Amino acid sequence: MSDYPYTDRFIVNRALPASGRPRADVLAEMNAMATEEDAFWETGRCSGTMYCGDHEHYAFMNEAFGRFAHVNALQRDMCPSQTKFEGEIIAMTLDLFHADAVTDATPVGIVTTGGTGSILHAVLAYREHAGQTRGVVHPNLVKPETAHPAFDKACHLFGVEVRNAPVDPESLTVDVGWVAGAIDENTIAIVGSACNYGYGTIDPIGELGQVALSRGIGLHVDGCLGGFLLPFGEELGYDIEPFDFRVPGVTSISADTHKYGYAFKGTSVLSFRDIALRNAQYFFLTGWSGGKYCSPGMEGSRSGGLIAATWAAMVSIGHDGYLGYARAIFETSAAMQDAVRSHPELRILGKPTFLFSFTSDEFDIYHVNDSMRQRGWRFNGQQYPNALHMAVTRPQTQPGVAESFATDLAEAVDYAKKHAADAPASGAIYGGVAGGMTDEADDFIRSVMAGMMDAQSSLPEGA
Repeated sequence: MSDYPYTDRFIVNRALPASGRPRADVLAEMNAMATEEDAFWETGRCSGTMYCGDHEHYAFMNEAFGRFAHVNALQRDMCPSQTKFEGEIIAMTLDLFHADAVTDATPVGIVTTGGTGSILHAVLAYREHAGQTRGVVHPNLVKPETAHPAFDKACHLFGVEVRNAPVDPESLTVDVGWVAGAIDENTIAIVGSACNYGYGTIDPIGELGQVALSRGIGLHVDGCLGGFLLPFGEELGYDIEPFDFRVPGVTSISADTHKYGYAFKGTSVLSFRDIALRNAQYFFLTGWSGGKYCSPGMEGSRSGGLIAATWAAMVSIGHDGYLGYARAIFETSAAMQDAVRSHPELRILGKPTFLFSFTSDEFDIYHVNDSMRQRGWRFNGQQYPNALHMAVTRPQTQPGVAESFATDLAEAVDYAKKHAADAPASGAIYGGVAGGMTDEADDFIRSVMAGMMDAQSSLPEGA
């Protein structure tokens, strides 16, 4: 992929144009890019990323978004609709997670800007609550190594020590005994995933809940990926243990509406068992000359359009709609997992759900990836061990996609066996598969991230 996309086709703006361009021209340029980029994931050959894939649904949400795109959700006196939308998003999510099982507290929630936002707010809430109620000044958080890196980011930002618990090499779920042994008087919370990003495995939330209760600390369940899908899988009869507020000890849950909630990117819900925990993370400044300042989360201004579109998505799909989509996703994932298991050279890792990961003990699995890429597939890569994962979404449930996966995988296994002695071209990086990543890749990662932001502003002369 070029570091300077579209430079040979469209105008490069190094500064504001002296005169504005006609809107029709601007939209035509954007339409060309969008149409070409959509064509890839529309095939269903892309792991995760595009969770809905329904252009009619997107058009519906665009209309809902457009009616409130200019609205700042912070100004509730001017837009009380946002109170309705946000309150009902939270209420529907709490209902999905059986908040009615909580009888000794008041369950609440907040709408955030995504999974990382929900995790950041959760860690902040636990830090502040522990400081306010227990006097903790040197906080630590105990989490599985497989938990999302957003926990590490949150701890980095908020001055919280991270204690990474190992996972069982067979089940790929957290070692609960290790977690219990790592807790001390400064532990603000422990974490479990339902399910984790890497392997699609669900940590033993019930056991973690008992540990949390016995030690008087919180348990955050990261359901950012599976939160809006696993409950329907459980309803369909799949072997999914409860991970929500039915489990004693669970004190908060993150779940992304912009994944299997089928809303636009930029929304997630963080649910709390007790209002006191949520309220601990609020920031107030009552003595400012500009007036008394407060906001419900780290963000100030927020898009009213995103909140409106999320509400519209949830109420338009409804319980039966989500259940039907879940049925198709779980069935498709099962068919794709069967295709993997049909090859003795491949091994599925752990006990996956709708997302599965596989490796090989006979060759580097990235040879399979190299071959599948040539056939138009995009997987997410992993390391320790090298593995590929497939997060099944609605685009994969299209007719023929699972069958194509099976056919192409068979050819990819043959390719891998023939090239087992060679070095593969690809390696693991979150968000996609890229070339040759190692432990010493920090500088390379920094340059990649900088390139994403700076590519157009640092174009070589003549570009």
